Amino acid sequence: MDILLVLTILVVIFALAFDFINGFHDTANAIATSVSTRALSPRKAVLLAAIMNFVGALTFTGVAKTITKDIVDPFALSNGSVIILAALLAAITWNLITWYYGIPSSSSHALIGSIAGAAISAAGFAILNYEGFLKILQALLISPFIALAVGFLMMSLFKVLFKNASLYKTNKRFRIFQIGTAALQAFTHGTNDAQKAMGIITMALIAANLQTTTDIPLWVRIAAATAMGLGTSVGGYKIIKTVGGKIMKIRPVNGAAADLSSAMIIFGATTIALPVSTTHVISSAIMGVGSAQRVKGVKWGVARKIVITWIITLPISALLAALFYQLLNLIF
Repeated sequence: MDILLVLTILVVIFALAFDFINGFHDTANAIATSVSTRALSPRKAVLLAAIMNFVGALTFTGVAKTITKDIVDPFALSNGSVIILAALLAAITWNLITWYYGIPSSSSHALIGSIAGAAISAAGFAILNYEGFLKILQALLISPFIALAVGFLMMSLFKVLFKNASLYKTNKRFRIFQIGTAALQAFTHGTNDAQKAMGIITMALIAANLQTTTDIPLWVRIAAATAMGLGTSVGGYKIIKTVGGKIMKIRPVNGAAADLSSAMIIFGATTIALPVSTTHVISSAIMGVGSAQRVKGVKWGVARKIVITWIITLPISALLAALFYQLLNLIF
């Protein structure tokens, strides 16, 4: 069998593995608040998230096209299949490490940093599409701050609207409302995060001369959506524990405010075809909600550890990808 075809098949397998891991790693963030407030049992929340992720993943392709063409030009890649495979191996490695320790790091940062690191290792810094790459970095960096602000404003609004309401009745109603916000959260996660593996597979098809455009094939969309749905069904209870309880004590009204805020930011990014970190956005929205409730109620020590992981993910994944590329280049 032709070595290029073998590499392409390996890329497809590892890209779907990345989506599967992303499913149980990042989707845990989307349902963490609804589980922690007991609006949904973990089993029902995971099932709901799996279905909504699958639907969301099939609905959009803009983010996938951005991943395909805006970090590096797939038509200009020499040894492109090895570069992409190295990037996937690095991103998967970092995702598994952070999942094992229950740290809600960003799969988006890991993948984007890995693509850049592997490409630079292969062809130097000139290979990067700086305009597109910087646009993606801006979206990744700015979106958590927007989520923090929107979460603060959303919770402030809820406090005004329900200040005279019975706390018991309000929480009971919001617990029911949270089922809808959890579904919305999982749907928006699918519209953005599942796109990343689709973009990677399309890059590999172009690098192997099996495709001449950046359009996302239907089979790629279905395969990536299925992988993410299956990954979600496995669940990520370690991440749920961190996001759903260690940042702040979450009540149903807080969970609903955080879910609505983060879903707005993620879906807004999807509509303008920009990848964002669902982990960053959801965690930041919870911090914003907690700050509006009571600044001292936010466990800033845990939040600081999460932020540190955000910062180090991109450079570490880039370095891992560079090392993986050099190793794979020796083999192939």
